[in-house]
Amino acid sequence: MNNAAIARSSRRRFLSCAASTVFSAPFVTTGLRANPPSERLRHASFGANGMAGADIGSLSRSKNFELAAVADIDLRRAEGIRKRFPKAKFYQDWRQLLDKESKNIDSVNVSTPDHMHGPIGLAAMDLGLHCYGQKPLAQNLRECRAMAEMARRRKVMTQMGIQISSAFTERLAVRIVQDGVIGKVKAVHSFSNKKWGDLGKVPQKSDPIPEGFDWNLWLGVAKERPFISGYYHPGAWRKRRDFGTGTFGDMGCHIFSGWYRALGLTSPLSVVSHGPASNKDNWAINAKIDYVFPQTGFTQEGTVPVTWYDGDERPPKEIAALVDNKVPGQGSIIIGTDGVLLAPHMSTPGLYPKKKFEGFKYPKLEARDHYMEYVESARGASGKKPSANFDEYSGPLTETVLLGCLATLFPREKLQWDARALQVTNNVGANAQVGRDYRKGWTPKIFS
Repeated sequence: MNNAAIARSSRRRFLSCAASTVFSAPFVTTGLRANPPSERLRHASFGANGMAGADIGSLSRSKNFELAAVADIDLRRAEGIRKRFPKAKFYQDWRQLLDKESKNIDSVNVSTPDHMHGPIGLAAMDLGLHCYGQKPLAQNLRECRAMAEMARRRKVMTQMGIQISSAFTERLAVRIVQDGVIGKVKAVHSFSNKKWGDLGKVPQKSDPIPEGFDWNLWLGVAKERPFISGYYHPGAWRKRRDFGTGTFGDMGCHIFSGWYRALGLTSPLSVVSHGPASNKDNWAINAKIDYVFPQTGFTQEGTVPVTWYDGDERPPKEIAALVDNKVPGQGSIIIGTDGVLLAPHMSTPGLYPKKKFEGFKYPKLEARDHYMEYVESARGASGKKPSANFDEYSGPLTETVLLGCLATLFPREKLQWDARALQVTNNVGANAQVGRDYRKGWTPKIFS
């Protein structure tokens, strides 16, 4: 069995062992549509600006893409897309869009703040709509697992917005590891210098709600609270526990993706946070989080340690020295038995020690487009699932990241994780954070 086959086998074993909960054996990835491919992919976007605008722009590069409808709670931020796609129907309430347009669309992208990824994505997929979902797949572990299960049950095409996973740079790092260039992997250190956190208290104030902005719809599943100008919308929600997932949730799915795929990993066995505690309202910064994973065909015998650092936390001197102290702002250091791979986020990986790998020829890789891969699968043209589909790949990946976010609520407590049961087995308080409480009237159908 070759290395790539080992990785696939490892992930299949995980999906199989979890079959008694929401996971079941993956369905065949060829011949998914009996009908010929659709010439048009009639699409709706949840979100009109920011990442949603970028997603619409990237998806619309396909000649087969048609933007049929858009929903955004802030009408002020929808004007650019409205002018660019005048034939699309515009809504402020995402629920109305699904009620009125579900029979007129084939596909959606969910590019909203994190707390609505799960509720909107679940509702759309339950209607049989293909789904491009921004990272993290959901805001909490329970919703993330439900998203993966829904995608599998409804047999829809899905892709998470970790577009870097289709880029040459990340795929090159995966290939180098799976080709055994650095030997068996002993440990991984990943990092981001972003600071999407805030240990301060919520300001005790209330500001006027801007015209054209529906604050109640923006809150969605989260509890009611006063509107505070600039504190939540449009970008600072990433720092807030009810809405975002902090630096780790924002960047972890991107930065973990390369080595996670390369090593054929599934779920960690345990996790412990050594950084400051997140408070009841906001995520912490300067995190240091240690994971332990079971071994795979690409790792040395025994368990595999993985450490995440963000903000001002950085890999220790002895790890930085392995890459000649050339640690970038974001990326990973993958330590093997025969060498070290430095994988900067969105940049070409490098091999160390330099002298040992002098003259190494990087393998050639075919081009791949993350967005077109999704469009072609959703319209039935490719006959296979996208590479970052929810059920086989991005669901388990996101669960791994979200478990680390959860660990920051319980600093220095080693949490034992049972992926099959979706439970923290040794801490009742931590296990209670696997899901979330929903505002009255906003509980997703699957949980009601």
